[in-house]
Amino acid sequence: MEKRNTNILIIGAGPSGMVAAGYLQKHGIDCLVIEKNEFPRFTIGESLLPKSMENFKEAGLLSALQKEGFQKKFGARFIKERKIGEFDFAQKFDKGWDWTWQAPRADFDMALAEENIRKGVKILFNTEVKKVEFESKRSRTEVLQKNGTKLQITANFIIDASGNGRVLANQLGLNATPKVTGNSSIFTHIKETGRPRGKEGELITFEVINTKTWFWYIPFSNGNTSLGFVGNNNWFSQFSNDNTKAFKTMLKKLDYYNGRFEDYPFLFEPVKLPNIAKGVKRLFGEGYVLTGNSAQFLDPIFSSGVAFATESGLKAAKLALKQLQGENVDWQIDYADYMENGTRVFSSYVKEWYTGNLQKLFFYDSPKQEIKEQICAVLAGYVWDRKNPFVKNHRRIIKNVAKMIDQENLKI
Repeated sequence: MEKRNTNILIIGAGPSGMVAAGYLQKHGIDCLVIEKNEFPRFTIGESLLPKSMENFKEAGLLSALQKEGFQKKFGARFIKERKIGEFDFAQKFDKGWDWTWQAPRADFDMALAEENIRKGVKILFNTEVKKVEFESKRSRTEVLQKNGTKLQITANFIIDASGNGRVLANQLGLNATPKVTGNSSIFTHIKETGRPRGKEGELITFEVINTKTWFWYIPFSNGNTSLGFVGNNNWFSQFSNDNTKAFKTMLKKLDYYNGRFEDYPFLFEPVKLPNIAKGVKRLFGEGYVLTGNSAQFLDPIFSSGVAFATESGLKAAKLALKQLQGENVDWQIDYADYMENGTRVFSSYVKEWYTGNLQKLFFYDSPKQEIKEQICAVLAGYVWDRKNPFVKNHRRIIKNVAKMIDQENLKI
């Protein structure tokens, strides 16, 4: 078995792993990335948040992404019973990026990987983790490459950015009940040859079918469009076990988008992901840290996946660098508590979306501009900004404003 040594082993070449690798390479740290799949590869999570742009920039990856021509995302639109709640990232509370991208992840992740490789990061594709053992803070990881080659990689630290592969969560028994449960998703792509010009063909839109069920429309700059449904498991149970038939039937449930996509063939058979939320018992341990979806995933309603992936990947890389340089790092306070604070804010929004309280705010006829700007900042991913009342008071403020709206409607 061939043996290799590295300072930091990164598992996974998605946005979290690539941001971590980019930052470490920028600071002269030897790291090795192993990726189970061959790139480009399909994955979901095609809508980003502006908060991620800061992370790409700090990791030295932003300029390469800007050359790719991905569809720019300046906000998001929510539609329910022909009522529209639209958010413009330029009109949000406090400062920060006011745009990002919506992009096919196969192309987006490939661009990240290629830029890191160009800068000298070593990435082993088609390489699967088979076993991880820890001795104090050091680790030995046995991997198998597609060509049959076995490697043993010794590392001073592991950043697990394996996403849905959840390598260390599975191997170390870290999986736990997620904060949001009971939802599934189904999605596919079409080549939208008759796409409308302007906002109708550019803006990411979420159509609400009922309080707990919604549809996404994500147009890409290459002419393809991502379509998907999210709902509780009971809603999905009414449809065919044939994913193609089920998806076509679901499209008939739409109101605003009814009939628009019926004549387009699917570019691939719709993929169904049951029980999409994930959770873990802890985010770090002796010699490792979990980032991105390998740690936690809430729900796709606010496109928080890549934002948390890049934030956690960058934070983990910064702390790992400090630790390698001999500085004391409190992983609980500096990483776990920090990431948990952001997760708690977003989980409040996800939960209140499905209770219907947040939907009342989104579709209120006469919203206060100040409140809309504060909510917009959360939707842009700035969930660590405690100057924002809708971050600081996230546990109760949505409920309180929803009650005020109910009282106002009673007066009418």
